Amino acid sequence: MSDDAVLATRRLRLKIALEELREMKGFGTELVTIIIPPDRQVSDARSLLQNEHGQAANIKSKGTRKNVQGAIESALSTLSKYKNAGENGIALFVGSIIIGNNKNKMVNIVIEEPPQSLISFRYRCDSVFELTQLEDMLVDKKSYGLFVIDRSEAAFGLASGKRIHVQEHLVSNIMGKHRQGGQSAQRFERLIEEAAHNFFKRATEHACSYWLPNLDNIQAIIIGGPGATKDFVVKNDYFHHEIGKKIAKTTFDVGYSNDSGVRELVENAGKMMGEIELDAERQVMNEFLAELVKPHPKAAYGEKMVREALEQGAVGRLLISEGLRKKTITFQCGSCSNEWTVSVGRTDPTPKCPSCKASSDGGKELSSISIIEELGALAAKSNTEIVYISVDTEEGSQLLLGFSGLAGICRYPMM
Repeated sequence: MSDDAVLATRRLRLKIALEELREMKGFGTELVTIIIPPDRQVSDARSLLQNEHGQAANIKSKGTRKNVQGAIESALSTLSKYKNAGENGIALFVGSIIIGNNKNKMVNIVIEEPPQSLISFRYRCDSVFELTQLEDMLVDKKSYGLFVIDRSEAAFGLASGKRIHVQEHLVSNIMGKHRQGGQSAQRFERLIEEAAHNFFKRATEHACSYWLPNLDNIQAIIIGGPGATKDFVVKNDYFHHEIGKKIAKTTFDVGYSNDSGVRELVENAGKMMGEIELDAERQVMNEFLAELVKPHPKAAYGEKMVREALEQGAVGRLLISEGLRKKTITFQCGSCSNEWTVSVGRTDPTPKCPSCKASSDGGKELSSISIIEELGALAAKSNTEIVYISVDTEEGSQLLLGFSGLAGICRYPMM
């Protein structure tokens, strides 16, 4: 796997883990966070935890004392498996989390090989996990400002990495170009132009207020719209002077001045936005979609078909949606001891035993692995290139919703 693919895998793995960790809550200060940067010894963390375990004996609440000491013991057991913190450090999250109906369960989550080096050592007990350092790793520092406008509406936002964020959509109150009774044409025209001026000023002020705090990371401001308004706004200095210095010389024609227009602007300005990966992943998706309509397509989609193609070594490029949140879980029935394996989404109900139809609530989860990790391991066996597709483009949404988040461009026809 190339360095870029390894980094992309680590980023997606971290993104999924953070989604789960953010949702976890404890009854009190029972959740333990340990962050060990690469220049810190694991033995230092173990010594600290042993000391904290002794201090926890002084906690007055019996339940809290039991949960905190249990979390520290679990953390110590986990850290005993590591000689050092590795190239980028280790983050460990342990504690008794609330799962509903006044119940709780112990979790122990390790994030090793994060996409960037952890900066500083942290030990914290709280009702939530400390995630700041890890969340910063997913922030794309280099970005492009996006702004679309006409006389009726405007929208603006940012594009960075694989993400398009539309911050605000504004609608003008400019009157139409028809005559109003009792008003001269000249006066009516003046009122229209005054309303247009106020709208242009309001839209650009909102956009500048959003961009200015992060201006150092913005590579350029790209302007678009369906008519001549976009050029009028740029030429007449409606933007803050610091923003004006970063406005790209080329403006782009787009069909709308709303959220759709912002996304179309990214498509039209793709070559200008050198740091943005959306254009490259759009090309990969278009290659897959073009393959599908051929008489003998070299393509596969959906979990079952993609898995079979990977097992045959037929997939040249594996396309995985960043929105895919399924796991392959092996259960053992509590009633008949039957074992079965099934793929389930994060919010899907736990399936019943296929043998005796008993609920799996009384059963046991023997193993669990994310589909992304599982298929990634299969891809590595046949030197398959993995491409992660965001959900911020129309093509990316189509992969997730229309093809179950999985597709493959194959080495030979599969259909």
